[in-house]
Order: sequence, then C-alpha cells, then structure tokens
Amino acid sequence: NRLTLANWLTSPGHPLTARVAVNRLWQQIFGEGLVRTPNDFGMQGERPTHPELLDWLALDFRENGWDMKRLLKQLVLSETFRQSSRADPEMIRQDPLNLLLGRAPIRRLAAETIRDQALAVAGLLHEEIGGPGVRPYQPPGLWEQLTNREEYRQVYHASTGDDLYRRSVYTYWKRTAHHPVMAAFDAPSREACTVRRELTNTPQQALALLHDPQFIEAARALAQRMLTEAEFGKSTASRIAHAFRLATGRPPSDRETTLLLELSGAERSRFASAPAEANALIHVGESTPPAGLEPAELAAATMIARALLNLAETITIH
Repeated sequence: NRLTLANWLTSPGHPLTARVAVNRLWQQIFGEGLVRTPNDFGMQGERPTHPELLDWLALDFRENGWDMKRLLKQLVLSETFRQSSRADPEMIRQDPLNLLLGRAPIRRLAAETIRDQALAVAGLLHEEIGGPGVRPYQPPGLWEQLTNREEYRQVYHASTGDDLYRRSVYTYWKRTAHHPVMAAFDAPSREACTVRRELTNTPQQALALLHDPQFIEAARALAQRMLTEAEFGKSTASRIAHAFRLATGRPPSDRETTLLLELSGAERSRFASAPAEANALIHVGESTPPAGLEPAELAAATMIARALLNLAETITIH
C-alpha cells in the first residue's frame, strides 16, 4: 500500500530519495545540481560532479529528520555559496560551467521570487502564511480569449486589499492560462511535471518589469520610501542611495549616482509640466499614495524606482 511505499522510499536502504531531494535544493540555490540531469539519476544521466558531497548531504539530510529548512540554511551559509561570483579569464577558460564550484553562481531569480522581491523592497508584501489562492493583477479578458465555448468561459476577477500583495506561491494558477508575468519569466504552465526551469533573458521581461501594474505600483511604493524615510537624508542623492541599497543590497557607485540624478532631474521637469501624467502614474494599482507628497516629485521618484527594479542586478543572484 502507499504507506509501505513511503516507508521504503525513505528507508536507510534506499538512498536515492534523499539524493534527489538534496540535488533539487542544491539546484535551486546554485542554478545547477551536483547531478546536472535532475530528471534522470539512472544510467543515462550524468555522474555527480562531487559524489562524496552529494552522499554526505543526503545522509545528513535523512539523519536530521528530512529538515528542508535546515538544509537550505546549510547551503546558503556555506563558503561555496558565499564566495565571490567574480572570475578571472583563466578560471572561466578552465571551468566555464563552474563544475568545480570555484565561484558563486550568477543566475536570474525565479519568476515568483522576482515579484515577491519587488513587493518586499517596496514594503507592500503581505506575509500572512496559509489560506486560499489569490488573484493579482493581470490583463483583462485573458481568460475569456482562451475558449470559444460559453459553458467553459470564466472571468478573472482580481483580488483586493492585502490579497493583491500576497506571496506569489498563493497566486491562483489556471493550468492553461498561468499568470502572464510568471510566464514571461519562464514559470512552466504546470500541465506537466517540470524538474528544471530554463531561464531566458528577453525584452518582454524588461517590458513586464516596467509596465505591469504590480511593478509600477511597487515602484511607486518604493518611491514613497525614498521620500518619507527621512533618517536616510533629504538630498536626492541620499534618497537614491537608500532605494538603490534596498533594491540591490549595495550602495551605488559614483557613476550610477550621477546617471540616476540626471534621470531624476529630467523626470521632475517633465512631470512638473505634465501634472495629468504624474497623477496617472502615481495612481496605478489599488493602493493610494499618501497625502502631502507633491505628485511631480513622487512621479519622478517612481521613475527612478522603476529603473532600479528593472536592473539586471536586482533580479539576479550573484
């Protein structure tokens, strides 16, 4: 019966389950597994790049109660993960695929993580755990276009309030029409099991980060943090530095600061002469901007925040 099968899969005499689980989590953190064919651990799959490490991690994982949180903490606190991602040409020539783990991984975040990170940086993320699925913003009419049979036609009604800002793991998922932003960032449709996502880099992804209502709203909320968290200074440069650190985890360079200051000045002038455009931008999304902030200034700061959320560095592990 199923209980017998479960006991066999997790028994000490069956090491494959722990190895596969460890490899999946290693792949999640490093981009590639210790076995680079996660869908095939058999004779046709690749051999582990570090077989003794894989065995040790699998045994440690099993003997510590299959604790995934503990294993993930082990991986992200390891020297292997925390080393620099910089590599000299000779290192790249000798190990272009980083099979020897001589440098930290560089890879784009998963689709769900990109959205969650934008909401978290903006201060919008609602961190309640559990509950039914929610429906964030998506283009109107998308579901209706997917069927010509009236009896199967469904209308998508976006959630309201805190549900709009729940973590992406709670997003309602229609197998034949998954969320378009998730699709743009390579999330699979879930019509079939996928053990490894292919990561792409396309103009459509930049357009989603710049124009999707969720990201525009997140940018405006981040702009509010730039303008209202006074402990970080009231100069434009200090506000930009604060937002840059929130988005990327580091302070901007002098050149980056100069470029963003130039952008800020140009956008402030543009919105000062086009108040209707400023108001339209800062009112995208269900949440509303706080009273007391000058619309042109908030709109200009929103454009800075949009640029920061669209940086490759913001959506990349490195």
